[in-house]
Amino acid sequence: MTNTDVRTAAEDPGPGAYAAARLSLLQRGARPGPPRRKALAALTDDWLNGLFTAAAGSPRGLALVAVGGYGRGELSPRSDLDLLLLHDGSTPAAAIARVADRIWYPVWDLGLDLDHSVRTLAETRRTADDDLRAQLGLLDARHLAGDRGTTATLRTTVLADWRNQAPARLPRLRELCEERAARAGELPYLLEPDLKEARGGLRDATALRAVAASWLADAPREGLDDARRRLLDVRDALHLTTGRATDRLALQEQDQVATALGLLDADTLLRQVYEAARTLSYAADVTWREVGRVLRSRSVRPRPRALLPSRRPVDRAPLAEGVVEQDGEAGLARTARPERDPVLTLRAAAAAAQAGLPLSPHTVRRLAATAPPLPTPWPAEARDQFVILLGAGRAAVPVWEALEAEGLVSRLLPDWERVRCRPQRNAVHTWTVDRHLVETAVHAASLTRRVSRPDLLLVAALLHDIGKGWPGDHSVAGEVVTRDVAARLGFGRHDTAVLATLVRHHLLLVETATRRDLDDPATVRAVAEAVGSHAILELLHALTEADALATGPAAWSAWRDSLVTGLVGRVGAVLAGQGEQEPGAPAPTAEQERLAFEAHRTRGPVLTLHARAEALADGGADDTASGTDTGQEPPLGVELVLALPARPAQGAQESYAMGVLPAVAGVLALHRLTVRAAELGGVSPPRGLDGAARTARTTVADDPSRVLLLNWRVAAEYGSPPQADRLRADLVRALDGSLDLRARLAERDAASPRRRGITAPQPRVRVAPAASRHATVIEVRAQDTPGLLHRIGLALEADGVRVRSAHVSTLGANAVDAFYVTDATGRPLGEEAAGRVAKGVEEALRG
Repeated sequence: MTNTDVRTAAEDPGPGAYAAARLSLLQRGARPGPPRRKALAALTDDWLNGLFTAAAGSPRGLALVAVGGYGRGELSPRSDLDLLLLHDGSTPAAAIARVADRIWYPVWDLGLDLDHSVRTLAETRRTADDDLRAQLGLLDARHLAGDRGTTATLRTTVLADWRNQAPARLPRLRELCEERAARAGELPYLLEPDLKEARGGLRDATALRAVAASWLADAPREGLDDARRRLLDVRDALHLTTGRATDRLALQEQDQVATALGLLDADTLLRQVYEAARTLSYAADVTWREVGRVLRSRSVRPRPRALLPSRRPVDRAPLAEGVVEQDGEAGLARTARPERDPVLTLRAAAAAAQAGLPLSPHTVRRLAATAPPLPTPWPAEARDQFVILLGAGRAAVPVWEALEAEGLVSRLLPDWERVRCRPQRNAVHTWTVDRHLVETAVHAASLTRRVSRPDLLLVAALLHDIGKGWPGDHSVAGEVVTRDVAARLGFGRHDTAVLATLVRHHLLLVETATRRDLDDPATVRAVAEAVGSHAILELLHALTEADALATGPAAWSAWRDSLVTGLVGRVGAVLAGQGEQEPGAPAPTAEQERLAFEAHRTRGPVLTLHARAEALADGGADDTASGTDTGQEPPLGVELVLALPARPAQGAQESYAMGVLPAVAGVLALHRLTVRAAELGGVSPPRGLDGAARTARTTVADDPSRVLLLNWRVAAEYGSPPQADRLRADLVRALDGSLDLRARLAERDAASPRRRGITAPQPRVRVAPAASRHATVIEVRAQDTPGLLHRIGLALEADGVRVRSAHVSTLGANAVDAFYVTDATGRPLGEEAAGRVAKGVEEALRG
């Protein structure tokens, strides 16, 4: 627009000059953006100023005020004009009506949408009190013409009223935002989003401005202005493309809008829209959380000193090493040093998700700024924390979004950048590619009890569509990418191959079940050959269901479920004969021989407790872990080796007051040690230390005179692990009955802060069919919680069974345990007795 255009519009207040200047501005080649919106607002200001001056001259106590979007100067090509004719009551009503008509009618003559009102200051305040939306518009009031003092009084009064009323009005504003989001959806995931009304849209940007104006809280500022500007640019281009005042970015207009903005294609346009909307959504989440915290703190009335509890409440409750809970958020402990701890980012995220808490924005920013990158491959702790995060289910989503907001997800997984904010042009899909992957992991978390490798299920769920960021068949491309990602995460060759197979064939079951003849043996054989094992089949079955549930309501039904389940049953029959056998026991190490000899000599418990370096990524990765087929190296932590004679020394009780398994597990829980892996077995009585007669690993039940050998991998919940002598002292007391473990654990639990945490899937306990010829195998799959193994041991002891051997693994937040048990004579349990034992353990864990 030239200066001549502006002068013509200002000198000639008629609609013709303004219309010509407006058309010239909008039809020139300039792209949508702040300069054009500013120029359009300035042109409109000059025209309205001319209309007002021609109608009223320069009266005192009368002003024309722009409110709402026009007040902010955000005038899109088809935006309506929000105008208030404000007067102090001294001008006759008839005169004010004449002024109003001479302003409103020219606007209507041009076909522009007009939202207008004529009020005194008192009437304006009453309207604001009655209508929250009107009050929000007035916060952006801007003088156009007339008495500036009248407008200034309005702005001062409105802002003062808003700040005084904010504690009462902000909760209602939040409700309005939530109602609007429920009605219009979430902008970051919609194929045809409403740029204004959807969650993460322009209305939310306005709400954030209102919160900031209240002085109670403020939104994270970084990226917020750019996100808002990008959405306004898209809306400008949409208005020009359609010629209508629409805010819905329909499919048929997306290519034209992308061209108007100089973008490559419609997908590029949507990705930019989604990125902007996510920035606004995250800022809104953080802001409303802070508003809630401030309002709660204001509502707490100070109590008289005499009524205060004698002990001060805990302000910072520990969640994990370097992570604490404070003010309803997960943050860093004062002693945390993120610059020296590359795993802290994942540990904080996992702890927050498991506790059902949001990650503090300050914490996320600090981690993004100071935490060093993880080494490649990741250490076992990092991989474990990553799986714990994914296994938190729905609670993982806000934590993941916080990591995304600071770019930490792409830093952890560089291949994630290709699918981030990528749209899916398929009506069946509810989410973008990246959010679909997260949602699949959410649904997979509820299915972890169905598989023996919940960690692989969760990681495969997150990666199954990772190939959609690459050209070609996304399943084929995804297999290649998954191998790279799995190697980065530190999975060994065996687990990497399983993950790659799951990604390559994640559509196999549903496509075969719905498109092929399941009565044809060749169909079933082909699936069996592609799958290869029962372990992969159960993982693929769970992944198929999680993928469909995360896609949308049209992707999964009882009919599809029955077809897939039927196919899985047929394939499982083909794969029959690969039943699991009782794992062989490795030869005892020199340290274990020494401990066994000492325990045999002293007739008392002997233990060692020391840190153990992590194995290489491929070291042990292709071995089958005892009883659980984990196929991965033991997690990093502290190794506890305990040797214990089956019978105590002469003069002691004939048998220990409490079984070894629940006793040791209870003592570990008492000292806040989390069991990551455990092996319970036995060795023959040593006959010497010269190596001529080596000890031989055996089972506990073979000979009661033999030495029990327990190999544990534990990790401190936070802080340093206890000294070995303290553990031994408590263990001796627990075994002889002088330490009431149940009471001590109950006291500890009662003293711990109560958190809502996550809702984990119910534990599943079953009798593994044909798993061993020598014992009955009780499989336990449950959420790993403090004292879990202690409760399992007590339940087994209560049923009077003998534990021949035990094999315990914790995969992420999931315990996958196998207990080989016999009756008192050392024989496998009968079918009825085995079912009773499994039911008793499950009830003990559910209780």
